[in-house]
Amino acid sequence: MTDALSLPTFTDVEAAAARLAGVAVRTPLLESPLLNERLGGRVLIKAEPLQRTGSFKFRGAYNALASLPEHQRRRGVVAFSSGNHGQGVAAAARLFDVPAVIVMPSDAPAIKIAATRAQKAEVVTYDRWTESREDIGARLCEDMGATLIKPFDEPAVIAGQGTMGLEIAVQAAEAGAHRIDRLVAPFSGGGMLAGLSLALEQLSPHTVISSAEPEGFDDMARSLAAGERLRNQNPAARSLCDALMAPMPGALTFPIIRPRADRGYAVSDAEAKAAMAFAFHALKLVVEPGGAVALAAVLSGKVNCRNRTTVVVCSGGNVDPAVYAKALAEGPLPF
Repeated sequence: MTDALSLPTFTDVEAAAARLAGVAVRTPLLESPLLNERLGGRVLIKAEPLQRTGSFKFRGAYNALASLPEHQRRRGVVAFSSGNHGQGVAAAARLFDVPAVIVMPSDAPAIKIAATRAQKAEVVTYDRWTESREDIGARLCEDMGATLIKPFDEPAVIAGQGTMGLEIAVQAAEAGAHRIDRLVAPFSGGGMLAGLSLALEQLSPHTVISSAEPEGFDDMARSLAAGERLRNQNPAARSLCDALMAPMPGALTFPIIRPRADRGYAVSDAEAKAAMAFAFHALKLVVEPGGAVALAAVLSGKVNCRNRTTVVVCSGGNVDPAVYAKALAEGPLPF
């Protein structure tokens, strides 16, 4: 893979788009008159739950595998993931007909574990609170002679996620929105936001970038405020947003995002569930808790959308049915 010290560029994003053409889904950019009226501005929602494997993660995973030399790829790949990255790597490995082992926390949503196994990958579970997924992944790579595909601090993964930004710029213009004032996206380690930053810096340089995170896991918001990478402060913190629990921004992703972002927003589990319910009722879109945090930041009024055009990324839709049913039952109707 690319040297870990080198940062990807817009050219890498364009190369990723060429690899993903005809493989990844060009997901729609949705608009709800109800939401626009409620917020007093124009809000465009990138619907990545409709992506292959149900989240944006397929983009980066496929680009990472496609970038490997054939002899290296044939030896197989290893990934650690709370679910969506693992599913993306497993699906990409299946397309290339190579073995994949995915290290997943034992408390990951059952639907994510089952979907990863359905892609013919081997799943190795661990305790996210007492074991190191990095150490487990390193041992597996050594035993197999395989390549580790990191979930965010990997140049090819960042470039793959950036293809979403290429689509957003084109789709917004097609919808008559020739100026995107702000983009808000879920944040964990930062692969998606870094890729979006690279794309929009070239195609929409006036767009302000913001992160959205669960309360207790707002390391990016605090890091942006401090100007340096900070860890989450409370090791006992828990969140419904299982996909967004990385301990700190990535070593590669933070330097890409920092010059292009102004601040981050933190939302509660209740606000995430309300956003899931809104997406269901108003957009007819299934969104998982972590995938809904950017929409939650907008709906809660934390992000000012009045008289502006705001793009919101809903990043994934892989949610356990029981969790989803609870969100719909508790979430208020948007009407």
